[in-house]
Amino acid sequence: MISKPSRHCTVELQALPSRIGQVRRIVSAQLRYWHLDFLIDRAALGVTELLTNVHRHAEPDKLCTVEIELLLDRLTVSVRDNDPRLPVVQDAEPSATCGRGLAMVAAVSESWGARPHGDSGKVVWFTLPAHAEPVALPKRSRYATSHRPAARRRSRAEHAPARSAVAG
Repeated sequence: MISKPSRHCTVELQALPSRIGQVRRIVSAQLRYWHLDFLIDRAALGVTELLTNVHRHAEPDKLCTVEIELLLDRLTVSVRDNDPRLPVVQDAEPSATCGRGLAMVAAVSESWGARPHGDSGKVVWFTLPAHAEPVALPKRSRYATSHRPAARRRSRAEHAPARSAVAG
């Protein structure tokens, strides 16, 4: 179930691998709708990691709720489940194949945390700044050359012939 389009979106699901991909697409679509395309990668990575933790660790069931909320200049993504155990950031060994999810959430977010919810559940959340950071473009020298390899450069006389998109 998805709430009405606004500055708040809620999705309830079983945290199963196939559903995690669907929620990632829903979050991406909602951020596009809010014109926050620049947050899609970080929000999708964060929600994927939180849902994967529910899938792997939550008991007694995998039922959870994902909420994304835009307030002022802050996007908050939260996952609520029915397991009261709060997550702990682990120091994963370099060769470990898991155990880095919360560290990745911490790395891509502005802040994150976990809190108890009711008698038998928790909420794990992270925030992202919802204002586009200016991207500094490299200054070009007036003597800059093409970035294409020499083998792919063509002189003016060697341009490919023009092609028409109209049949005939």
